[in-house]
Amino acid sequence: MRKKVKVLMVAMCLSAFGLMALGSTSSDSGEGKEIVGDNSESKKELVTIENQVILDNSGIKVTAEEYVDDSIWGEGIKLLVENNSDKDVTVGCKALIVNNYMISDLFVADVASGKKSNETMYLSSSALKAAGIETVGQVEIYFHVYDSASYDTIFDSDCVTIKTSAFENMDTTPDDAGTELYNAGGIRIVGKTVDEDSFWGSAILLYCENTTDKNVGITVEDMSINGFMMEPLFSETVYSGKMAIGDITIFESDLEDNGIETIQDVELKFHIYDADSFSTIADSDTVKFTAQ
Repeated sequence: MRKKVKVLMVAMCLSAFGLMALGSTSSDSGEGKEIVGDNSESKKELVTIENQVILDNSGIKVTAEEYVDDSIWGEGIKLLVENNSDKDVTVGCKALIVNNYMISDLFVADVASGKKSNETMYLSSSALKAAGIETVGQVEIYFHVYDSASYDTIFDSDCVTIKTSAFENMDTTPDDAGTELYNAGGIRIVGKTVDEDSFWGSAILLYCENTTDKNVGITVEDMSINGFMMEPLFSETVYSGKMAIGDITIFESDLEDNGIETIQDVELKFHIYDADSFSTIADSDTVKFTAQ
């Protein structure tokens, strides 16, 4: 039963991500908007990896066996997960990073004591597209392993790095075109586009860059649109030296309740904090920008 629930949850997540991806490629490029990527098809490079043990800790062993590209589920890494401990465990991700971009992970594996499981860690196709990643050269994984019964953490792994056959030609050029909204203390945030047809309502796409020596979290506070206060959905974690593409989601119901048909004048503040200790790093002044 647990397995069926897990598959259903993953399927729902992928469906949502796919719908959001369709929204982000809208051809409606009104004045002041920047559209990320294009619709041109390019022949993708065949990516492979070496069969390798990437985790062996506390009786939990994970082997990366193959790089796959499924016509339905997208790109991913086929894993063999072995549980040689005396506990039933769940193996998931604390963070997944592709070509130096934080990427949403769609992976969780439940493995009973003494058993094995064939799994695939899929890389969110919409997240790859938003970051402009056409060919995966490097995947960095921070595994989170916990007791399936008590949910107590067994261990969090150090960074596990998988280099693909495309590593030497990996493009790490920042996709940072847009309007700079914040740049201080090694944290840079750029507004890239406004998508008025996203999955939940509307969204403001942001490029986030962290050149500090800390893992940071970024949230949004005191946000208003066209003079009306909003309750947006945005929380992005960016590890040290990494980048992320995230979106500030504005719910359709909030826009409708305030009679807003088009996002124009936006005001907000960024709250930046240490993602490990949760201590505040900075709170920005009010950031104002026009979406049209």
